[in-house]
Amino acid sequence: MTFPLSAMNFVAVRGRLTRTFAVFLSISALLAGCALPDKPARPVMYDFGPGAQSAAAATRQAPLATLALAEIEASGPLDSSAVLYRLAYADAQQLRPYAQARWSMPPPQLLRQRLRESLGQRRVVLNIDELASLGRSEGVHPLTLRIELEEFSQIFESPERSAGLVRLRATLVDSLPTGDRLLAQRSVVAQRPAPTPDAPGGVRALTAAADAAVEEITQWLQQVR
Repeated sequence: MTFPLSAMNFVAVRGRLTRTFAVFLSISALLAGCALPDKPARPVMYDFGPGAQSAAAATRQAPLATLALAEIEASGPLDSSAVLYRLAYADAQQLRPYAQARWSMPPPQLLRQRLRESLGQRRVVLNIDELASLGRSEGVHPLTLRIELEEFSQIFESPERSAGLVRLRATLVDSLPTGDRLLAQRSVVAQRPAPTPDAPGGVRALTAAADAAVEEITQWLQQVR
């Protein structure tokens, strides 16, 4: 035989049902949150910084000869946007990419921008495609600078100490109808310490090393006759 619920009993039962339903919703939300994967973090993008922020002061020096700057050559991982490092204390032959750090463009392109900016302070700098059309129309015959990027990575000597290493080879040629005539060649190695043993520290060290390499090439070309 069924007896009707009193008002007090009805309120108590409804309260228990409400609390049970709330607990059920909380558990369901928790389980749903655990089941969903975390939103992947986007890699941080780096470049060499803004470069010169004001025009170079005028000098009485005569401008240097026009120069054609070829695209900088690099192979394998060096021609990607990955920020690379080596653990010299463990396996110096293995290049490793940082998972959450990227260059805004491959280092050969960043380096070429910096080099063109530096060379352009004292001379006209052309691209290879500009060289062909300008040479035919104005009889200009500039020399060509070719760069091979051989190393561009953060080298860890220990877990706490690292440095940015840039190694490249610069070749100055006279492009003739019969082929390139070698005029001069120089190997450049620049290394700068990283302020911190991580990707931001490696980026700062590599930027400083790249600037040092660009300055060395700029000074070398001023001496080549």
